[in-house]
Amino acid sequence: MKGVRAFVFFLFVFTSLGSQIRKVEPPNWWVGMKNHEVQLLIYGDSISHFTPMIAYEGVTLKNHFSGDNPNYLFVNIEIAEDTRQGTIKVGLKNEKGSTISFDYEIKGRTKEAEDYIGFDSSDVVYLITPDRFANGNPSNDTIEGLLETEVDRTQNYKRHGGDIGGIIDHLDYIADMGFTALWSSPLLLNDMPEQSYHGYAITDFYKTDPRFGSLEEYTELSQKASGKGIKLIMDQVANHCGREHWWMKDLPFKDWVNYQDNFERGTPITTTNHRRTVNQDAYASEYDKNLMEKGWFVPSMPDLNQKNPFMAKYLIQNSIWWIETLQLGGIRQDTYPYPNKEFMANWAEAIMEEYPNFNIVGEEWSYNPLLVGYWQDGSKNSDGYHSNLKSTMDFPLQKALVEALVETEAWNKGLIKLYEGLSNDFYYAHPESILLFGDNHDMDRIFTQLNENKALTKMALTFILVAPRIPQIYYGTEILMENTANLGDHGLIRTDFPGGWNGDSKNGFTGKGLSKEQIDTQKDLKKLLNFRKSSSVLHHGQTKHFAPENGTYVLCRFDEKEKIVMILNKNEESYGLNLERFLELDIIGKQALNVLTDDTFEVSEILELPPEGVTVLHIKE
Repeated sequence: MKGVRAFVFFLFVFTSLGSQIRKVEPPNWWVGMKNHEVQLLIYGDSISHFTPMIAYEGVTLKNHFSGDNPNYLFVNIEIAEDTRQGTIKVGLKNEKGSTISFDYEIKGRTKEAEDYIGFDSSDVVYLITPDRFANGNPSNDTIEGLLETEVDRTQNYKRHGGDIGGIIDHLDYIADMGFTALWSSPLLLNDMPEQSYHGYAITDFYKTDPRFGSLEEYTELSQKASGKGIKLIMDQVANHCGREHWWMKDLPFKDWVNYQDNFERGTPITTTNHRRTVNQDAYASEYDKNLMEKGWFVPSMPDLNQKNPFMAKYLIQNSIWWIETLQLGGIRQDTYPYPNKEFMANWAEAIMEEYPNFNIVGEEWSYNPLLVGYWQDGSKNSDGYHSNLKSTMDFPLQKALVEALVETEAWNKGLIKLYEGLSNDFYYAHPESILLFGDNHDMDRIFTQLNENKALTKMALTFILVAPRIPQIYYGTEILMENTANLGDHGLIRTDFPGGWNGDSKNGFTGKGLSKEQIDTQKDLKKLLNFRKSSSVLHHGQTKHFAPENGTYVLCRFDEKEKIVMILNKNEESYGLNLERFLELDIIGKQALNVLTDDTFEVSEILELPPEGVTVLHIKE
């Protein structure tokens, strides 16, 4: 019942302040931030008619502003470096002499900004959809007063009851598998009438959805994950909110969201054209650019106007508040090219200036590497755009990987797609900082994409873990979860992980009821993940690969001390690979460990490859 109690307490706190004040955001701030200023959003009846007053040593009231709506007041305060942590009494007084006040906490930081270490190429990210992973606390499945209360595991688009407690309960599984970072789709309040399970229509940017758990549980997840060597990555959304967000009923400015007039008049919503290339296209029309940036993602998700300086400040502070509150190891930013791109550069810059060793990955769902590379920090863009974004998502190489494995080998098909796809790395500023995956929560599962071929799936996962990238694996991929019966069905793609609910006949955590193929895949992935965890050459080594030949592809990661050689063999028979073509790797006559079989042998001139399989050799100098 912790989640329920937290929800009730939240309501009590703000009603107890009196009907005059309904919200204060951010809920608290910290001493010792590099940027000493914070802007408070205060929401209440005719609150703009009041003048703020603060008397606290080290805290200075800089200025205050009203919204277009008199129910909003924005107060800028500065917190000096030597301010003692404590509770500030913020007073508000109107022209009639009436006064109200509220307490605002200034906390001490628990660690230095430089100690917030973001995920990188030494990590492997495990992505989960929390509603479909494990139900640790059935008592919070239904919360009275929210718009969607039904839990029905037989329906793909209903809530199934997975929660933060379920993730905490299975952190040992995640750690034992060898994952070192955890990305969960959003856990914030989605008080929407339908499909609230996925989390991307946020209705309160400062509140955990009580059906997932409380803020205390979210914090516990971060702390316990960190204790097991797992960094927590938060999925954030700067582009839009849910239509049922509390401010949509009483908007602070006339331009708080884009196409606000349509919404307020109740006329049809203008949706985005999804033409993301306008961000780079020198020939793009103003019409297309405006519609891309300002159009709503879907009619249920209002498009936030980051050109409004108060909205921009709100979003930046919200991200920093969550980093500091949860001591995050990274952010994944949804729909990265959709918001105003100058704002996104400022947003990323503000975070990276505050946390110089942090990491952010942005979603650019494009199969064109030119578009993906544009968003990465260090890219020499012709328009002079600097994103300040460390990592992007590698949709181009994901597509090339699938095509390389399913296509029949030919001059321009099959493994050549993978070879040429990886060769595009010359364009990227930092290819090793790009996130590579076989699938995620928005696309068909990799086992389905590869026609439910276990051998090809094993090849794909091995390549993802060996390539010079940050690897990401979607939950259930390790046990060959699929959605073949209904391609593109997001609800089915986000299937329940077996064993996450009491009474499940199968259990992916323990192996109960799984097929031999599922158990073998899980075992092989676990072995490779744990090998990769301690393999610095796979984290930071150089890369060399050879053009595919006769259905085989060879890629090597190397440094001065060791080599990892990966060979993909698409042939249906075993194949004797002549190593003469690979003399520059200098592996003939060397002792090698076959990472997947644990066999040790001396490498001869002919390397016998198993049929339709992958070989990974570890060779120490």
